[in-house]
Amino acid sequence: MLDVRILTIFPGLFDSFLSFGNPARAVEKGVLRVEAVDLRDFTDDRHRSTDDYPYGGGSGMIMKPDPVVKGLRHTCEGMNNPRVLLMTPQGRLFDQSAAEHMAHDREIVIVCGRYEGIDERVRSFVHDEISVGDYILSGGEIAAMVVIDAVIRLVPGVLGTDSHIEGESFYRGLLEYPQYTRPRVFEGMAVPDVLLEGNHELIRRWRKKQSLARTLARRPDLLHERELDAEEEQLIDEIRSEIYLGSMENDHEHVGTD
Repeated sequence: MLDVRILTIFPGLFDSFLSFGNPARAVEKGVLRVEAVDLRDFTDDRHRSTDDYPYGGGSGMIMKPDPVVKGLRHTCEGMNNPRVLLMTPQGRLFDQSAAEHMAHDREIVIVCGRYEGIDERVRSFVHDEISVGDYILSGGEIAAMVVIDAVIRLVPGVLGTDSHIEGESFYRGLLEYPQYTRPRVFEGMAVPDVLLEGNHELIRRWRKKQSLARTLARRPDLLHERELDAEEEQLIDEIRSEIYLGSMENDHEHVGTD
């Protein structure tokens, strides 16, 4: 079982997230346990304040270290060796590789920041800092949901069968190939013939080529990080040749209209 505990000032945000789809299925199957811990329970003042003005001035409020650390210590009691994560835009970028690594953990504690940030000293009490992208969110809760959803898909038993995971974007370091279903023709757009002919080897090769072409066009950085096998090298050469020939044809068409 994967035991996830989340420190947040808005524990109710996770109620809906855990009620549908894979999170609900994982909880129902007993392979996931999630507890949202209210950081306000670890405050000492009557207003249950978790934030204060920053030293040195500046706009906004900063989350205080004492409720967070008290909450961490209380939450980690009784756990064996939890991985403690801080959701922050300053953390390392979360990707499929990180999700696969976390899927081997049995216990994860996630700290969700809010306001303009969290007191720097909290970083001394976490194992890792995670960012889900280079953009600004209202808090770490949505980012925590992203991490949980990506990780639990990799926990055996959550999806029923794990075989189709291999075709999904990023699982093999590439974007996913195009997918089609009925009707065969929709508003003049037809399903590629190769998918209708029943030749599994041709379909496999077409899908790999489409996956490489889509990655080359949209996320070439992923190809730079990947060691291509011989077939992939050949397919990349084919794709680049087709792109070149296509550009040449366009040039000839433009010349013909001048």
